[in-house]
Amino acid sequence: MLAPKRVFVLLINAGSENEGIHTIQMGGSNKILMFEDQDDATRYALLLEAQDFPAPSVEEFPADEIEEFCREAGYEFEWVESGRLEIPPENNVDQTALEQGVAPEPNAPAEMPEREQTGEMSQEELDAKRRFLEGLL
Repeated sequence: MLAPKRVFVLLINAGSENEGIHTIQMGGSNKILMFEDQDDATRYALLLEAQDFPAPSVEEFPADEIEEFCREAGYEFEWVESGRLEIPPENNVDQTALEQGVAPEPNAPAEMPEREQTGEMSQEELDAKRRFLEGLL
């Protein structure tokens, strides 16, 4: 019997009653990133922190559990293959769903601060990101 595939996701306030999963907001939908590689997830978490985002925790879960959570919560998910550099969007929402008074679904993690995808970046923004990432190496 094959072991279930494991993925890494980002949790905010892991282990607390305000625990939730990091989502990216694209249009009217929310998406959870499922990283195949722990180092890639950690790198993404560090990029979020550098943008003054609350420090996320990288946690390992069976992929089928995250996919089921997404189906139940109406979220999309995206596989981030090992070695693919994922960069967080520049903008984030001002309040989490919990702060806005939206109750999480029963037995589901709380919704995390959502990230707004803004489309194309200016050359200045790309150059700044490139310098930042080179500094991480």
